[in-house]
Amino acid sequence: MDPLRLATELARSTSGPYVLYENSGTWSLASGAAYELVLYADELRIRDAAGWTARPAGGKPLQTVADALDGCPIAGARAYGWAGFGLSHLLHGDPAAARGPLLRLIVPTQEVRITAETVDVRAVDVADLRSLMSAVDAATRAVPSAAMPLPPADTGHDAEFYRTVVSSAVEEIRARRYQKVILSRLVPVDGDVDLFATYEAGRRANTPARSYLLDLGDLRCAGFSPETVVEVSAAGKVSTQPLAGTRARHGDPLLDGALRMDLQADAKEIFEHAISVKLAFDELAAVAVPGTVQVDDFMDVKERGSVQHLASRVSATLDSGRNAWHALAVLFPAITASGVPKAAACEAIDRLENAPRGLYSGAVLTVDADGSMDAALVLRSVFQQEGRTWLRAGAGIVEQSTPERELEETAEKLRSISHYLHR
Repeated sequence: MDPLRLATELARSTSGPYVLYENSGTWSLASGAAYELVLYADELRIRDAAGWTARPAGGKPLQTVADALDGCPIAGARAYGWAGFGLSHLLHGDPAAARGPLLRLIVPTQEVRITAETVDVRAVDVADLRSLMSAVDAATRAVPSAAMPLPPADTGHDAEFYRTVVSSAVEEIRARRYQKVILSRLVPVDGDVDLFATYEAGRRANTPARSYLLDLGDLRCAGFSPETVVEVSAAGKVSTQPLAGTRARHGDPLLDGALRMDLQADAKEIFEHAISVKLAFDELAAVAVPGTVQVDDFMDVKERGSVQHLASRVSATLDSGRNAWHALAVLFPAITASGVPKAAACEAIDRLENAPRGLYSGAVLTVDADGSMDAALVLRSVFQQEGRTWLRAGAGIVEQSTPERELEETAEKLRSISHYLHR
């Protein structure tokens, strides 16, 4: 059984909201919404069988979300959804800049978990379970779509603007306004993109930490996450996986090996990575049992589609009275998609970039009733909303950065998705 093929076909056949999330060889498809949460800057909206209600977001909005999830009437349920980059403004002192929905979660009416050997189906009632089993049977017999590859998107879009803002950021770093900032640029995509075929083709060509395909409200997205923002186990083990420092991958072992060695010896890339790991360490220390924070696998190299990155893992044990939402609150947004220090970097991003990020550099996440959480950083993705389709990529700017190299890095990252667009 090909779990990717089956999961993609099931998602294609789904009506209504859904999230498909791949984690460690298991594809989980959540569809329908038996219970739904939408967080705004000032309130949390909750929908159950009786309809919508609202409560103040409060001073600790993610704990307000946690409390509302605890009130879900479906025992043992897993929630699926996303947190947009705008949540960073709410968490880091600038709530006035937090516009629109910041986080959206659904507890599904139907759920399928697919591995290479098994298909596990579950639903809130017998009728939903029967229809889901029929859908699984139909998906196993579905004829592959006739989607055709699109020409690669223009990864040079907005190049001059990007060079200009990188130069501005370097000057601000030299003025000691912050140490590092990740600046991104948006690349529009022409034509009618088939997200299902794009997801399947891109996943076969990529080596992500997580992957996802979703349609919640008016936002659709498919992507291949290079790293996790946070992973929390039911036992309270917590970790984050910062990737910072990049070189291209071309598929030629000799060339890629030479680029890997160059990456591992580049002082600018090492500095960029090291300050990211240091901040991740400090952030976890704020919610961890004292003395349990440690750095694992420091400066390994991870291959992620068209690029390779310096990678580390920072782990700890959550302190008593702390939960996964406390961990997300200190780690979000990912250091490797915002900067150092985080609040100053987020302010610079909002000021220097020419389009709101939305879901880009936020997270797609799952939250279980046992307290576990898995949140993938939203990069290497294609987005659709209000009739538009676009890609986005960024690069970490430090004092040693040059506009041309950072522009080149964004193009290298865009190729992880731009070469697999289908219609």
